[in-house]
Formats: sequence, C-alpha cells, structure tokens
Amino acid sequence: MTWLKEVLGTEKAIIAMCHLQPLPGDPYYDFDKGMDYICEMAKKDLLALQEGGVDAVMFSNEFSLPYLTDVKTETVAAMARIIGELMPLIQVPFGVNVLWDAKKSLDLAVATGAKFVREIFTGVYASDFGLWNTNVGETVRHQRHIGAANVKLLFNIVPEAAAYLANRDIESIAKSTVFNNRPDALCVSGLTAGTETSTQLLQNVKAVVPETVVLANTGVRLENVEKQLSIADGAVVGTTFKFDGKFENQVDVARVKAFMDKVRSFRSNMR
Repeated sequence: MTWLKEVLGTEKAIIAMCHLQPLPGDPYYDFDKGMDYICEMAKKDLLALQEGGVDAVMFSNEFSLPYLTDVKTETVAAMARIIGELMPLIQVPFGVNVLWDAKKSLDLAVATGAKFVREIFTGVYASDFGLWNTNVGETVRHQRHIGAANVKLLFNIVPEAAAYLANRDIESIAKSTVFNNRPDALCVSGLTAGTETSTQLLQNVKAVVPETVVLANTGVRLENVEKQLSIADGAVVGTTFKFDGKFENQVDVARVKAFMDKVRSFRSNMR
C-alpha cells in the first residue's frame, strides 16, 4: 500500500487542479475586479471539483504567466489569503504549487496545512523562462527548518516547457532522483498543461522505480484515464475538468462527475 491511501484516502488517486486567476503582481492581474473576484472564482472551482467527487485538490497560481523561478512575496501572500478564505469549504485533502518556486511552495504549505506540494525540485534546464536551476539539498533542509517534514514532495521530473541541460534519459533521471532524494512521488508530464503524458514514458519510469509513487501529471482525459491509471499510481488532472476541456475556462462539474465515475469503476474492477 502506498501513502496515497493514507493521505488521500485511495489508491489510484485523482488530484484535481484548482487554478487561480492572475494574482497581484502578475502581468494579467485585473485591478478592477481585484482579489474578491479571484477568491470567488477559486471558490466556484473548488466546489465544482468536490461535488464532482475528486480525491484531492491542488491550488496553483496557474495563470501567473509567464512564470517566475523566484516567486515574489505578494504571490504567496495572495495564495495564502485565497486558501484561508476557502478553508471552511475544503472537504478533501489539498496541496499547493507555487509556480515555479519549491521553497515558497513549502512556505505556503506550512501556512495553510497543505498535505503535499508539487514542484521542480531537481535538475538544471534550458526553459521558456531562461536558464532554470534548482538546489534540492537546500530545499529539503528548508523543509525541515520550517517544520514541513510531513508535507509530501511530488517531484516533477519532466518539466513543462523545458529540457535538461545534461543528455540523460528519463530512466536514469528517475533512478538517481529516487536514490538521492527519496521523493514521495514522481510526476511524469507532457510538454504543456493539457498535453497527454506518454504511456510509454510512464511505463519506463514505473519499471525502474517500482516502489515509488508515479503520477501522470498532464493530459489525463475521460478517453485515456483507464489506460493511464493501469500504469500510473494516480493522476494530476486540470484542463479536462474545464468547460469544453479548455485550459483558460472554469471547472465544469458535469465533466468532473463523468470522469470520476469512470475512475471509480476502474478502481472497483481492480479489486
């Protein structure tokens, strides 16, 4: 049994993304609508995801485009306010993802009581955001320093819109990441949000680290969820839950329910 059962309540867990609108300091922040509007949109998405039956949610500043790798204080403060206001309504385990800053994700997790964070913890990349470096040793020490030792770390090992500077295959990356860092999960992604994760890639990663939780991180849809979950231990799902399956839209509860009905049927057939 993996930690997914203990922390999220089930194996083959579905972690749903609650994407936050552009925040203060972001290029596309709407000054006229302000923070109240952002909180209201987050509330609608959270309630739709929970009504649809997801196992967990992850709050992310998904619309803080283009992303920073050293996130500003105002972003974390805004995310903390939103989650704080939603706290009485949150009925499932939740995590956070401050794109793309591992330390600030952990800071937000401690402030809000999040159970997990997803981040780019390791590697050096050539990315759309410039040269992208990490320092996992420093990050994990920061995790312990701020009292976040119980926060699960979901390592994204296929960064979106980026490529490793070193010429290494995904199997080598997965094996060394697990050996050196003891991640709670590895997230395997497509190129961008909504792009299907290769089942071959999932299979290759799971084969070399069979004792580690492996999550399909992008592009899991109603049509492919059974195939993805037949390999992965769970999935992070965002775009397909939205109206018309479009990244920029709000969550459509009917799409969530149809998806989760199929997931529950798949889990029942596994027993």
